[in-house]
Amino acid sequence: MDDGYRNTNLYQGGRATNQVSDDYRYQDGNYEGYAPNDGYYRGGDEPAHEEDAQSDVTEGHDEDDEVYEGEYQGIPHPDDIKEKQKKRAPAVDDEYRDRADLMAERMEDEEQLAHQYENIIEECGHGRFQWTLFFVLGLALMADGVEVFVVGFVLPSAEKDMCLSSSNKGMLGLIVYLGMMVGAVMLGGLADKLGRKQCLIISLTINAAFSFLSSFVQGYGFFLFCRLICGLGIGGSLPIVFAYFSEFLSREKRGEHLSWLCMFWMIGGIFASAMAWSIIPHYGWGFSMGTKYHFHSWRVFVLVCSLPCIASLVALKFMPESPRFLLEIGKHDEAWMILKQVHDTNMRAKGEPERVFTVSYIKTPKQVDEFIEIQSSTGTWYQRWLVRITTTLKQVWDNVLYCLTAQYRMNTLMLAVVWFTMALSYYGLIVWFPDMIRYFQEEAYESRVKIFDEEEVSHFTFNFTLENQIHRNGEYRKDKFIGMKFKEVRFEDSLFEECYFEDVTSSETFFENCTIISTVFYNTDLYEHKFINCRLINSTFLEEKEGCHLDFEEDNDFLIYLVSFLGSLSVLPGNIISALLMDKIGRIKMIGGSMLISAVCCFFLFFGNSESAMIGWQCLFCGASIAAWNALDVITVELYPTDKRATAFGILNGLCKFGAILGNSIFSSFVGITKVVPILLASSALVGGGLLALRLPETRDQVLM
Repeated sequence: MDDGYRNTNLYQGGRATNQVSDDYRYQDGNYEGYAPNDGYYRGGDEPAHEEDAQSDVTEGHDEDDEVYEGEYQGIPHPDDIKEKQKKRAPAVDDEYRDRADLMAERMEDEEQLAHQYENIIEECGHGRFQWTLFFVLGLALMADGVEVFVVGFVLPSAEKDMCLSSSNKGMLGLIVYLGMMVGAVMLGGLADKLGRKQCLIISLTINAAFSFLSSFVQGYGFFLFCRLICGLGIGGSLPIVFAYFSEFLSREKRGEHLSWLCMFWMIGGIFASAMAWSIIPHYGWGFSMGTKYHFHSWRVFVLVCSLPCIASLVALKFMPESPRFLLEIGKHDEAWMILKQVHDTNMRAKGEPERVFTVSYIKTPKQVDEFIEIQSSTGTWYQRWLVRITTTLKQVWDNVLYCLTAQYRMNTLMLAVVWFTMALSYYGLIVWFPDMIRYFQEEAYESRVKIFDEEEVSHFTFNFTLENQIHRNGEYRKDKFIGMKFKEVRFEDSLFEECYFEDVTSSETFFENCTIISTVFYNTDLYEHKFINCRLINSTFLEEKEGCHLDFEEDNDFLIYLVSFLGSLSVLPGNIISALLMDKIGRIKMIGGSMLISAVCCFFLFFGNSESAMIGWQCLFCGASIAAWNALDVITVELYPTDKRATAFGILNGLCKFGAILGNSIFSSFVGITKVVPILLASSALVGGGLLALRLPETRDQVLM
């Protein structure tokens, strides 16, 4: 530590006088004396007792009749003398004390620190610093919102480039949530040991790097792996962002401003929808390198979607670590300097640069963690790193178990149920809505199918697109199909004799029970699986196309972008209402009320028998449920102490992503079969979770522990 930090002139909050007045203590809003061995930080060397023994008559009263330090103030009370003697008694070394005693002392220290820190944050004020951090962390939260939508938007185009089957598309949709689940638990736990800023930088770096890489890879397996790691990175950012920002907010501002921060998730959804709408339909954007490498417009979209993450990563480099976290690990001086920076930044912005930061000493809790530090000369480098990693992971695991101890077990279990039921219904329905809209579109599309029976065509050249047609019992002799496209075309019980197919691409096109005689297929994607129960006699397949080469612009793709855009925009009123009322009506009523109203909205889905109706009910459901999400974020931050906050949030958010995986899988399986099961499942989960949430403790009046 630099000597400058120990210079008493650096701290302007008190005057160096006698031993008692030089010590600092928070009690009922005032700062009183502590002895040197009580764990408090001391800013300078203790003056000699001989120098302290100054004559009382040399000091008097000022104009306001204030009492100077050193002035005679009466005979001390006997209890005060005993207390001072107790504090001056030699302390027992920590290594000879029971761990339970150390933990009890630490908990007492943390309680004192919580109240003192609240007063310090109030003195620092709410201003330019918090708003700067608000936008920096908002970009990170925006990246999380973008990540949820990216795969859904690129699937229709990615399947053309990668020839994805239905099972592959389903796996690609779920793999991001799997990564988010693991990342939330892992990186959330590390944030309580390594620091908020450092772990958030790691999280965003992982997401940005693999998001960039995924836009260039061609194979399905590698693309799947990249999206998994992207999810792992961005999943870890969510618990860190809320823990980080909450530790710069006072009690009166916390609920409101954490709710405003949640708006960036909505902005991320709007950004992803708008970019998809403006980029992906231009399938010709990009370039190709031979026949193996293709960089189409959806890959440009993936690149653009990494911009919020990169912007947040760059801006985060200029933000400080959470001082609350630094105090928890005993780094008093660093925390003090950051708090002074917050104070001075806000005072300068308010036009009061002369305001002095009056805090000199801040309580630091007793350090009881057993951390093994190996000297550089001990063992090999990988042995030292192995010990550090295993020690850190053990500490993270201890934090996870701590969330299930008697003090927090009931709150953790109730929050877990509320998070899970909310995620199961919300994520299940936001996938079910687009699937139902596609189902309605497919029904309308199939109703417009053209059927051709017993047609006979000979010596004709087809060089145009055939779409949404069924040809039955037809006969085609010496016809040529050159440079054309088949889209949703079926040939049933038909005869092809001496025909020639060249440079043909197809989508959902099949030949059933057909007889194909002396026919040549050259450079086509009419593969074996597209001929169902067909007889191929003396027919030849030459140079089949590799990969997928479709460039059909799906009309329903535009509607899906619009649906996602409107769904994201619809949460704006709910965000505003929750932010304004969070500190007025409380977190518990906000969660319970929002979930119960959302359950009522689910029942109206029985009347959604058209595309427009489904879009309307989706917007209503999203707008009603967003308040519950915001309140859940706030109460999860406030229920746990600083050294367990990100860990607990990560566990609950990981469980939330597990609910999302189940919701996606269950709800999508009932599309086109029945609406009853998804609606009843979602509404019952919301009702159960909302009623249970009302039993959680209210936290709006408590300080951050």
